[in-house]
Amino acid sequence: MSRASDEQILAWSKNEDAVVITLDADFHAILVVSGASGPSVIRFRMEGLAAEAIVNLLSRILVAHRSALESGTLVTVKSRKITEHKLPIGSKG
Repeated sequence: MSRASDEQILAWSKNEDAVVITLDADFHAILVVSGASGPSVIRFRMEGLAAEAIVNLLSRILVAHRSALESGTLVTVKSRKITEHKLPIGSKG
């Protein structure tokens, strides 16, 4: 999917019940503007992590946020904080 557009990646991920993992803010923006309810996206706002550190952090995130990720959420990972926002943004659910 290296040549797929962001929209194609989101459509594939939603169809496959997959979670998008990215450094790119565009995925969050597309889902917010479109009012979509999924797929879930985990955005890392940290660069320069070693592969082992990323795997360990991602493993913890997948466990801690499993329920939210299964129902459609945007997760943002910063060095000192992890936030989640249920999709669609602005919903009362």
